[in-house]
Amino acid sequence: MKSHPGLWISFIILILQLVCAIKVPQDPTIERDLYQPPTITKESEKNYIVDPRDNINIECEATGNPFPTFTWTRNGKFYNVAKDPKVSFRRRSGTLVIDIYGGGRPEDYEGEYQCFARNRHGTALSNKIVLQVSRSPLWPKENLDPVVVNEGASLILQCNPPPSLPPPVIFWMSSSMEPIAQNRRVSQGLNGDLYFSNVLREDAHTDYSCNARSHFTHTIQQKNAYTLKVLTTRGVPERIPTFLLPMGTSSTKLVLRDEDLLLECIASGVPTPEIMWYKKGGELPNQKLKFENFNKTLRISRVSEEDSGEYFCQASNRMGSIRHTITVRVKAAPFWLDKPKDLILAPGENGRLVCRANGNPKPTIQWMMNGEPILATEPNPNFEVAGDTIIFREVQSGNSAVFQCNASNAHGYLLANAFINILDVPSRVLGPRNQLIRVIEYNRTQLDCPFFGSPIPTLRWFKNGQGSNLDGGNYRVHENGTLEISVVRKEDQGKYTCVATNILGNAENTVRLEVKEPTRIIKGPEDQIAKRGTTVRLDCRVRSDPTLRLMVTWMKDDTQLHIGSRMSKEGDALTIFGVAERDQGAYTCVARTELDQDFAKAYLTIQESSTSPTSPLTSEQRDKPDPPMDLELTDLAERSVRLTWTPGDDNNSPITGFIIQFEENRYQPGTWHNLASVPGNVNSALLRLSPYVNYQFRVLALNDLGSSMPSPSSERYQTNGSPPEVNPGDIRGAGTRKDNMEITWTALNSTQAYGPNLRYIVKWRQRHTGEPWSNVTVWTNKHVVWNTPVYTPYEIRVQAENEFGRAPEPGTVIGYSGEDYPKAAPTDIKLRVMNSTAISLQWTRVAPASVQGSLVEYRAYYWRENSLLRGIWVSRKKLQQSFIGDRVRGIVSFLIPYSNYKIYMVAVNGRGDGPKSDIKEFTTPEGVPSQPKNFRFYDPNRELIILEWSPPEHPNGNLTGYSLRYQAFNGSRFARPVVEILSPNQTKYTLTRTDPISRYRFTLSARTQVGAGEVVTADTPLKQDEVPPTSVPPTSPVPVTDAPTEIPTVPPTTPSATTTVLTTTITARPTTTTVLTTTATESLATTVASILEIAPEHWDIKISPNSHWANITWVYNVQMGSEVMVEYIDSNNMSRILPVRGHAPTSIQLSDLVPGMTYRVRVYSQEHHSVTSPFVTFETNSAYTKNQVDIATQGWFIGLMCAVALLVLILLIVCFIKRSRGGKYPVREKKEVALGPDDQKDEDGSFDYSDEDNKPLQGSQTSIDGTIKQQESDDSLVDYGEGGEGQFNEDGSFIGQYTVKKDKDETEGNESSEATSPVNAIYSLA
Repeated sequence: MKSHPGLWISFIILILQLVCAIKVPQDPTIERDLYQPPTITKESEKNYIVDPRDNINIECEATGNPFPTFTWTRNGKFYNVAKDPKVSFRRRSGTLVIDIYGGGRPEDYEGEYQCFARNRHGTALSNKIVLQVSRSPLWPKENLDPVVVNEGASLILQCNPPPSLPPPVIFWMSSSMEPIAQNRRVSQGLNGDLYFSNVLREDAHTDYSCNARSHFTHTIQQKNAYTLKVLTTRGVPERIPTFLLPMGTSSTKLVLRDEDLLLECIASGVPTPEIMWYKKGGELPNQKLKFENFNKTLRISRVSEEDSGEYFCQASNRMGSIRHTITVRVKAAPFWLDKPKDLILAPGENGRLVCRANGNPKPTIQWMMNGEPILATEPNPNFEVAGDTIIFREVQSGNSAVFQCNASNAHGYLLANAFINILDVPSRVLGPRNQLIRVIEYNRTQLDCPFFGSPIPTLRWFKNGQGSNLDGGNYRVHENGTLEISVVRKEDQGKYTCVATNILGNAENTVRLEVKEPTRIIKGPEDQIAKRGTTVRLDCRVRSDPTLRLMVTWMKDDTQLHIGSRMSKEGDALTIFGVAERDQGAYTCVARTELDQDFAKAYLTIQESSTSPTSPLTSEQRDKPDPPMDLELTDLAERSVRLTWTPGDDNNSPITGFIIQFEENRYQPGTWHNLASVPGNVNSALLRLSPYVNYQFRVLALNDLGSSMPSPSSERYQTNGSPPEVNPGDIRGAGTRKDNMEITWTALNSTQAYGPNLRYIVKWRQRHTGEPWSNVTVWTNKHVVWNTPVYTPYEIRVQAENEFGRAPEPGTVIGYSGEDYPKAAPTDIKLRVMNSTAISLQWTRVAPASVQGSLVEYRAYYWRENSLLRGIWVSRKKLQQSFIGDRVRGIVSFLIPYSNYKIYMVAVNGRGDGPKSDIKEFTTPEGVPSQPKNFRFYDPNRELIILEWSPPEHPNGNLTGYSLRYQAFNGSRFARPVVEILSPNQTKYTLTRTDPISRYRFTLSARTQVGAGEVVTADTPLKQDEVPPTSVPPTSPVPVTDAPTEIPTVPPTTPSATTTVLTTTITARPTTTTVLTTTATESLATTVASILEIAPEHWDIKISPNSHWANITWVYNVQMGSEVMVEYIDSNNMSRILPVRGHAPTSIQLSDLVPGMTYRVRVYSQEHHSVTSPFVTFETNSAYTKNQVDIATQGWFIGLMCAVALLVLILLIVCFIKRSRGGKYPVREKKEVALGPDDQKDEDGSFDYSDEDNKPLQGSQTSIDGTIKQQESDDSLVDYGEGGEGQFNEDGSFIGQYTVKKDKDETEGNESSEATSPVNAIYSLA
């Protein structure tokens, strides 16, 4: 059959003319007022099996407006429900209720049912519901002869349950209701029979009973029991396996897509055979594979076409093996590719319904309208059936209907309803009216304005009932009507109006926006160290918006703090009386309003009060803990090991936790990774390990001041390898050229490789083609497929493999080959001038096949051709407006009024722009002018003020005149304003003062036929007797803003002239500063000027750190954009980034810092990455040394040390005086030297000292030349100082007594200290 080329051309043209459908919002008022064809919402399943004991409910629920009526067919014929008293409808429903309790016989109602839901706009159909009644017939009575079998032979005990619906659950039991034990030798097959691979002597029983349990009643029917007799022999011969099920060497199996495939092989033999499964030409799908019944059953869940092929089971024992081949064919009932969706259009619009399904064999598509085949209905000029698509063109109000798509093949069918609803609805604005939205300054907010209409209305936003449409810059209008303000400022406060417009009418709603000041804690609590029993005060001063209700609460250790009897809250500050150890912790002040909150945290440390009188100067020094020691590995296992360590000193700050790190020397030697963390009260951990990693461990201790140095490394521990357990992630397929597809993924890391020679098996094939997989093995994380068709979907799989095996079967990811430039341009472009600065566009989308990629946007290029005013030079620079997504309408804003424009459109995909559309021309009408230029004035005397100005830079039309408004004021008192309408040619005005004292405020604007334009405002200067306003401090940065900014000038300090300050309000552009000055004595003209100054980049960053936080402030003179980023990096190179609104106060608090840590911080622009400050380094304070004082610098300590030194000096002087008076006293040690005959020994064991200074002692050391070798100390008072009782004679000589037996400690002390001591000298004087 030949296809007519003209039909295909018309078909393509119709596809190009399609527009997007209207979506009805989920709003009760809309759904109640709009008519809608029926929609089936609930129905019974296709194969409906019911319990014969209960009432039967055949479900059919539907919605529509008006509410539909319901009818049924049974076995293809109209079913009159009213004639059967046992059948009724459920209230406001199409569900049939069959009364079985009232005596109905369920078997009488079996059949095929179908429900029809109708209203005047169409008819919807349910699926065909086949109703069947559950049956569980009794087992026939039969006498079973005993089964006699030789030992070692195979046996099958058949069950053969009677047919029932649904099939029963089969199980084998004994007469005592004990289940028959099953194993590799004895097992139950899928058909319910009991199979013996070989019979043993112990199998002889008389009660093998097959049981069947029904699905609904759960009753159990029992077959008569088998009696099994086993004939024993002297020896059981071994034999090669044979198959009991299935029979023969090959068989076939048919299974439907998404069902479970069950393959069964049961073999006999002695010894019992083992069953193994294989697939020819490939591997078993491990991801959805399961072995059951002792490996005799293979289950594959949710089979797909790729699971078809030849499977074989192998039964083997030591006598041999056999194999059975099962050929699996996978067919498919129809399944959806594109299910038709409801379509809502406006009169005159185009659309389409698509019904695409697939299956095996390929299903046929049949269309119906309101339940009747379309071929049998009358031809309709408004739609055309083209295979699986119905094309609608220029629909009218009477074309509403419900279409049915039926996709069927030999294995089943699919039925879908989709209505087309033609609506003609004026614009409506939904949602609450006159909403009040309150938002915190510098935040982002959204003003909602849901709307609806058919045709789809155009929505615009206005502020305070005037001005142009709000879109662009700080404003963004979403397609759903929401106005988003990215950064809310004070000047954004006001009344916003959204207006929805279509050809049938307008609708509007108002939203009032209030901008509130942010809640800020201007003085928060500080870290404190207090002694037990003292009083502590934690400050918290808050500034918030006065119109918001402020609530300040306190938290301790992140839980709500109960203010008890020992605490009081004075204002917002917290006072704790008589602090104790339980009061130690982190205190947080939380300031909260209904819109925002702020918090500040401080740590309170409680110390014991000093009780030792001898050490009032000492205090505990807190520091980071010492590193752990003595790492030991125990409980060595394949995938785990226990690590034990000894904690180091906590340095007076309790250890809160340990971090365990590991290093491996194969992939990243020398790099440590965190493995686990444990609490501070444990010193061992069971570590989970990965295969094929050579581990080495270390431990770090943590306390409130930071982390310790790493511990010494443990010994290495090598784990064995295994196949990978995970596949690579983040798999993507995308083209880099139009003829390739680059497949990339995230490679496995060192702890996921699980073995050497890690590689990846990459598979790909075109989607929905059924072609075989292409594959390649690579060792990197990328593979490029060449010679691919343009932008074609591919199925991709990436599987990891090492020397030990492969990872589990990977999932499938969809990727696309490379894109090419679009081949077609948007057509049927219609534009409408909305106002002097905006137009609306509508176009017909390009055909999907011509996009040649993923459609990114439609883009309009436009430029200003000329101005309608003579002598105006215009720039023909080409501008663009993007319309993201598959849209068919949009708005181009920010046009210049009173100008001629040209515009064309292109379709854009990931590769770039497509061909240009036809160029359209349009003209923007007149608009309001910009503000007059060079507005200035001077007062030649006290009676006159002369005003001068120049025409506006952008008149935006023909000027019709100027509006001058002036008002006298004196302080806070204002006179009645006066308005003068001046001619368009007038640029000068003279005003006669009413009095010489009052000042004047002037407001000037130009006018066109549209209205008044932007205004410029100025005040006359201050007189000498008035106080000038406070000037801006030189260090205060002036924020760069697009909003009107009021900037006071700084008066010079020249003594010879009286200087006044003039304040003006203008719209300042970025990096524009307006400075206004005047000098009264010189009567110079005051000029309103905009000075563009590009200053050298300057930063002034100031940091005030504490132990856990730091305040950062900065001053800059560069344009930062709408968002500023603050980045800070600690000494471990951990980076954090915090966003700050570009026009917010230039300060931020960095919280949760580590005490004693060094940080680097910088400030940069999110929009302009080249605008960045240099890094500034600071260090946080130690958490517990803040209030400690160095005692070496204290006055009382210095005085005490001086007193001690003076006392030592006095003792030395006394010692030397005594030495000169008493002479030297050679001493003979009683303990070491025996007494000579000349020694005078007392009765009590003491001895006298001689006055002969030069007489050597017995036992003393004598040098070679006969002189006595002097000891380290010439005098021996130091030795007497520790002796027994001593006294002086009248001549001043000392008579001492040595005690022969001394304490061991005293002896060691004397031996280690022989030098003269001032303390011993005191003892000698006593």
